[in-house]
Amino acid sequence: MDIDFAQLAINKAHEILTDSDYDIVILDEINVALEWNLIKLEDVLDLIKIKPSKVELVLTGRYAHPKIIELADYVTEMREVKHPYTKGVKSRDGIEH
Repeated sequence: MDIDFAQLAINKAHEILTDSDYDIVILDEINVALEWNLIKLEDVLDLIKIKPSKVELVLTGRYAHPKIIELADYVTEMREVKHPYTKGVKSRDGIEH
């Protein structure tokens, strides 16, 4: 079922990228979905390749595939320095998820 939902999301992303109404498209945690084999690398690479020049495409999540890094204009890696979770604070809607 997760694979089906992930494929629906890839299809929707493709539709959005080919629509002229958007300046920025953020595919949150897509790198994790790729790492967990919920989506195919070729599908993600295709999204990058079809992206209109006026659209900023942001792919988030750990485990960015080397081929994605190669095609990307920007690559940023974040690391935790301090987080409330280490003090027992539970995750919050809209912040951690």
